[in-house]
Amino acid sequence: MKNYKRNNPEEDWRNKDFNIASLDSRFNLSPRLAKGLGIPGKILLTRTASPNFQRSFSYNEAGTSYQTTPAVQEKVLSTSKSFVIASVDKLKISTPFVENIYKEVHMGARATDSTRVMKFTKVLSGTTIILERLRELAWSGVPDHMRRTVWRLLLGYAPSNSDRREGVLRRKRLQYLDYVSQYYDIPDTERSDDEINMLHQIALDCPRTVPDVAFFQQQEVQKSLERILYTWAIRHPASGYVQGINDLVTPFLIVFLSEYLEGGIDNWSMSDLSSDKISNIEADCYWCLSKMLEGMQDHYTFAQPGIQRLVFKLKELVRRIDEPVSRHMEDQGLEFLQFTFRWFNCLLIREIPFHLVTRLWDTYLAEGDALPDFLVYIFASFLLTWSDNLRKLDFQELVMFLQHLPTQNWSHRELEVVLSRAFMWYSMFNNSPNHFVR
Repeated sequence: MKNYKRNNPEEDWRNKDFNIASLDSRFNLSPRLAKGLGIPGKILLTRTASPNFQRSFSYNEAGTSYQTTPAVQEKVLSTSKSFVIASVDKLKISTPFVENIYKEVHMGARATDSTRVMKFTKVLSGTTIILERLRELAWSGVPDHMRRTVWRLLLGYAPSNSDRREGVLRRKRLQYLDYVSQYYDIPDTERSDDEINMLHQIALDCPRTVPDVAFFQQQEVQKSLERILYTWAIRHPASGYVQGINDLVTPFLIVFLSEYLEGGIDNWSMSDLSSDKISNIEADCYWCLSKMLEGMQDHYTFAQPGIQRLVFKLKELVRRIDEPVSRHMEDQGLEFLQFTFRWFNCLLIREIPFHLVTRLWDTYLAEGDALPDFLVYIFASFLLTWSDNLRKLDFQELVMFLQHLPTQNWSHRELEVVLSRAFMWYSMFNNSPNHFVR
């Protein structure tokens, strides 16, 4: 454990294996990780032909000139179906097939709360949970009060057999406490230099986690994040702590806190909880984060090859679905890696309003081991929400727009459209992997 070496994203970008040389030489790329900013995927982009465009972007920066107008919002909702069908027609796939998928996914998302609760209750009431059925239901959204139970089951943290569930959770929570005692609750004199540096970086990043939500600014919340992240990093030395993983803990923290705190998140206080309850919440977050990242380890190992691979697939998928947008971005010299790195690193948490994140993660967790590949389709759908806009923007405007996507007024409706399109494209393309090859 003392030989731990922290994966530094800035070094990853500079490393020859990261293949920076393959990017357009007109750009100067430098991740905004230095000087305490720590924003993975937020790239300082400069174009030598445009010396006046030298600005950088921080997560909190406001005042973007691109706001979601009513016309744009209506465009997103009213044209998503025809946009997909037009794309499908090019591939000679039957329009009725696509309409049926669109109807099934959209109707599922709009099912009444009582109907959804009844379906979940029936599945969860069995002595042994049928996980495939639970995944099918969870894909279109989980009732809020059931989410903590469903997530534990989907991730395999809680066993599907109800007779074993309480005992397993008790044992895993005690195991987490032992890890904290062994790795976190020790003096710095017992840590290696790399471990001290890692703990320092985590301590810097925790206050920057979801800065627009006041709850995460509570000292007790940040301390819990610090314990979870440091313990996870020590127990997973192949990747260690990578900036962005701090964001991935937040949906779990909110969901498991909801078991003990009532009302809206704006009124929550960690000081209202006993140390035992906080410990249980942290343990659940730790184990669920571990389970989720098991199939995505190469997203966070040195040079992050998993993200590089998925960015390539995303670029090829967008080219196949919307060639005019793909060609325009290429003509403008904008590389997908420059704006999608953060999407893959933080799983869109920084791109949409935080109140929509848990709904998005219902679908993520329902996908299980298939999630990394399905992210490509979700991100393609997310990007092409603004297909018409993107084709009208020059390089500088593209950078501004993609760094400040107008999602601040999004509701569940817009998110469901994104997920519906992703499901349709996945159904059309997933059995034809050659579409990723020129």
